Amino acid sequence: MSDTIFSKIIDREIDADIVHEDEHCLAFRDVNPQAPMHILVIPKKPIEMLARAEADDQALLGHLMLTARQIAADQGYGEAFRLVMNNGAAVGQSVFHLHLHVLGGREFSWPPG
Repeated sequence: MSDTIFSKIIDREIDADIVHEDEHCLAFRDVNPQAPMHILVIPKKPIEMLARAEADDQALLGHLMLTARQIAADQGYGEAFRLVMNNGAAVGQSVFHLHLHVLGGREFSWPPG
């Protein structure tokens, strides 16, 4: 996987408004927020997209989900938030480093998109 803007944020080559970091992941505010809370949760391990994740990534993927839940709670949206993960350019993935969008603070429609 080539360097992405997210790998540069992990390496502190690019500034970001970081709200969480641990040994497995980093979370920061999206620079183009689509909701009052729009935080990206990214693994430190470079995985291009969910379709490229391996069986040994299972614990990491679960960690990302639980981290997203905790971030939503910390931000005051623990009972009402949306998680989005795009997989591939055809569905809107623009940075090819797996990431979760944690969104909250406004009403969302269904179906999404």
